[in-house]
Amino acid sequence: MAVFGVVSAGMLTVLQESLRVYTAGAARAESQQSGRVAVERLADEIRTAGLGPHPAAFAAIAVAEPTRIVLQHDLDGDGAIAGAGETITWRLTGTTLRRDAGGGAQPVIDGVRTFALAYLDASDRAAASADEARSVVITLATEAAWDLADRSVVTTYTTRVRLRNR
Repeated sequence: MAVFGVVSAGMLTVLQESLRVYTAGAARAESQQSGRVAVERLADEIRTAGLGPHPAAFAAIAVAEPTRIVLQHDLDGDGAIAGAGETITWRLTGTTLRRDAGGGAQPVIDGVRTFALAYLDASDRAAASADEARSVVITLATEAAWDLADRSVVTTYTTRVRLRNR
């Protein structure tokens, strides 16, 4: 009976440690995948900002703030930015990065520790206004808590995106 108790205690310890390692790995994978998808989606939309038959008729970036960007596209070619999906807003609300393309601000990723946007002009200096922005540097840090002691895994993505239509 004593031998069985010692073996059972050892097995329980191994199983608990295995579960902890699995949980940490799953949290890290989820955080990395979600962050990568969010950055790629935002980068694609920044690249195509200003798309339309008359791109000089409207601003590609309507609002350029450190944690919010408003992008414009003339998808229907009517020269006006008024249709569904022609104005897209990305912003950080608390720890949730949200995207609004006319249907309300939908969450893209939770667990955001840092979301920062930097706007550069054609000379790679800080843009004085949204109209002068020719590229955007996106920095996104995600955090995935993986145990009750609030230990976490932080993953940071940084990329620079050039506006194709400006």
